[in-house]
Amino acid sequence: MLPAQLHPFRPRLLDALKGYNRQRFAIDAGAGLTVGIVALPLALAFGIASGVKPEQGLITAIVAGFLISALGGSQVQIGGPAGAFIVIVYGIIERYGFTNLLISTALAGVLMFVLGWFKLGALIRYIPVSIVIGFTNGIAVLIALSQLRDLLGLDIEKMPGEFFAQLGTLHAHIGSLNPHALAIGLACVAGLALWPRLFKPGQLLPASALGYRPLRIAGRMPAPIVALVTLTALVWWLKLPLETIGSRFGELPRGLPQFELPPISWASAQQLVIPTITIALLGAIESLLCARVADSMADAKNPFKRHDPNQELMAQGVANVVVPFFGGIPATGTIARTVTNVRAGATSPIAGIVHALTLLLILLVAAPLASLVPLAALAGILLFVAWNMFEGHQFLRLRQFSGGYRLLMVGTFVLTIVFDLTVAVQVGLVLSCVFFIWRMGTLFSVKPHLPAGGSTLPEGVQAFELYGSLFFGAVAKIEALPEQLPPGTRVVVLDMQRLVLMDSTGLDAMEQMHRTLQRQGTALVLANVNEQPLSLIRRAGFEAAIGADHIVPSVAAALGPSQAP
Repeated sequence: MLPAQLHPFRPRLLDALKGYNRQRFAIDAGAGLTVGIVALPLALAFGIASGVKPEQGLITAIVAGFLISALGGSQVQIGGPAGAFIVIVYGIIERYGFTNLLISTALAGVLMFVLGWFKLGALIRYIPVSIVIGFTNGIAVLIALSQLRDLLGLDIEKMPGEFFAQLGTLHAHIGSLNPHALAIGLACVAGLALWPRLFKPGQLLPASALGYRPLRIAGRMPAPIVALVTLTALVWWLKLPLETIGSRFGELPRGLPQFELPPISWASAQQLVIPTITIALLGAIESLLCARVADSMADAKNPFKRHDPNQELMAQGVANVVVPFFGGIPATGTIARTVTNVRAGATSPIAGIVHALTLLLILLVAAPLASLVPLAALAGILLFVAWNMFEGHQFLRLRQFSGGYRLLMVGTFVLTIVFDLTVAVQVGLVLSCVFFIWRMGTLFSVKPHLPAGGSTLPEGVQAFELYGSLFFGAVAKIEALPEQLPPGTRVVVLDMQRLVLMDSTGLDAMEQMHRTLQRQGTALVLANVNEQPLSLIRRAGFEAAIGADHIVPSVAAALGPSQAP
C-alpha cells in the first residue's frame, strides 16, 4: 500500500467509462474528430516555429495527446504542443542542441510526475496571477516576432534565439521582403478573425442568409483548416513564389517514427537543470490553467467533474517522458483545443483519444499534401494564436492595482522578452514574496489597550493589543516597545487575542523584549493567547522562562494584584 502522502495513479478515464454508452461515444467521436482537424495546422505550425520539423509537432500531438487524455485527471483536456513552448523550445535547441532538448523534456516529465505523485499540483496555483499574465503576454510577443520571417518571406537562413538578435536580423534582411508571402499571411489572419463572425446573425451576413444549408455546414468548419486549405490551393493554382513545408523540410513521413532512446548521460543531465525546470514549470502551469478553464465551462447540458491536478501532472509527466523517444517536443494542456473539445460536446477522455487517432490517420493518409502548405499561411495562424494569447487589456487595467502588482506584471513581461521565462518567473516570485512580506508586516500592529467601560489601568501597568501575525517581517514593531514605555512601568500586558500567528523569529523578539523588561524591573504578562502562539511558546520553553502564572486567560486576570513583580 502506498504511503498516505502519495497520490494514487488513477486516470479519470476509468471513472468516465462507468455507464458509458453508444450515444456518448458518438458525441465524443464527433468532438474528437473536430478537435483533430483543428489541431492539425496548429501542430504543424508549432513544430516549425519551435525550430524542429513539422512532423515532430504532429507526432507530439498524436503521442502526447493520446497519453494525456488516456491517463489524465481531466475529462475534456486536450494535450499536445503549445504556443507557450515555442520560444522555450527554440531557445533550448539554439543553446543546447536538439538531442539535449529530448533529454530535458524526458527529465521534465519525470519532475512533473513526481510533483503530482507527492500531491504538489496545488502549489502551482500559488503563483501570482500578475506573474502568469506577465509571462503569457511576453511569450505572445516573442511568438509574433518569430513569425515575421515567414510572414514577410524574408531570405533568412536561420533566426537567432535572442530578442535583440532577432530584431537585428529582421532589420538586416528587410530588403528581401516577399509581397506575395505578406499578402497570404495577412489574408490568413483576416480570414481567421472574420470566419467566426461570418456565421453569427446580424454581424457580417443577414440572419436570413444563415438559414441556407451550405452556409450552416460551412459554419461548422474550423477556421484554421479553412484558411489552410483555401490558401494552399490558391498558392498552388497561381504558382506563387512562396516557400512551403515541402521546399524547406521535404515531404512528411507517413506514420510514426521508430521508438528510439536518446543518448542520456549524467554529464548531459547536469547541464540541463535550468531547461528541465523551465519545461516542467511551464508545462505544469499551462496544463493546470487549461484544466481550470475547462472546469469553468461545465454546465447543465454537459456536466463533468472538476479535474484532479495531481493526476493531471502525473499524466503530463508520462507524456513528456515518452514523447522524446519518438522525436517529439514538450507537450502540455492546450486551451484553444480544449475549449473546442468542450464546445463540441465532449463528455469523456475518449474525445481526446479520438483526436489523437484522427491526427494519426491524417499522417498516414494525407502526409504528402502537407508539403504544399505555404509557410506564410502557417505564420498567419501563429500570429493569430499570439494575438489571442496577448491580453492587452491587462495593461490598461494596471492603474487600478497597486504598485507592487504593476511591477510584478510589467517586470515579468519585460524579463520574459529580454531574457527568458525562467529568469522572469524566478525574479517575479522573489519580488512577490518580498511584497507579500512587506504587506503582511504592515498589517501587524501594536495598539494601546483601552479598558472596557471607560475605566483606567492601575498605576504602573501598561497594556497593549497585538493584531495580525508576528513574524520575521514585523518584529521591529515589538522590539521597539520597551523604549516607548513611560518611567515607572511595573507591568506590561500583551493582549494576544487578535494575534493569529507567530513564527520563531516573532517568538525570539518576544523573548528579547522579556529580557529587556526584566533588566528594567518590569514584568511581562501574556493574555488571551491563541492556540498556535501558545503551542510555540510552550515548545520553545518560553513558558518556563516567563512563568506559567504570567500567561493568563484574560486582560482582567492580568491586572490582578498577584501579577505585580
